[in-house]
Amino acid sequence: MPRETTSGSVVLTHDVGLHARPSVKLTKLAKSFTSRIELSIAGDEPWIDAKSIVKVMATKAPKDSVLHFRAEGDDARSAIDALIALVESDFNEVAGEPGGVVHAGPR
Repeated sequence: MPRETTSGSVVLTHDVGLHARPSVKLTKLAKSFTSRIELSIAGDEPWIDAKSIVKVMATKAPKDSVLHFRAEGDDARSAIDALIALVESDFNEVAGEPGGVVHAGPR
């Protein structure tokens, strides 16, 4: 069976860009998939391993950058869809919460 290859793009709308916390969330999510996943900024930059926190943080992608993802593997489509959804959700951060942490239930 051939391995699935897919790609997708999304605009980074996070106020401070791809800094530490969003980078950690992105790489953690990427690592949850078996596919090889790569990231490029604006399409003309080199492709990097989206599972490497050091490489993702080194992009220093500012707000309004276009993040391009490509993946190859059995769960490639699911990986791309999940990464795009994470960026579109502004990394699941909630305004006014310290550290953007989403709390479930009473504290």
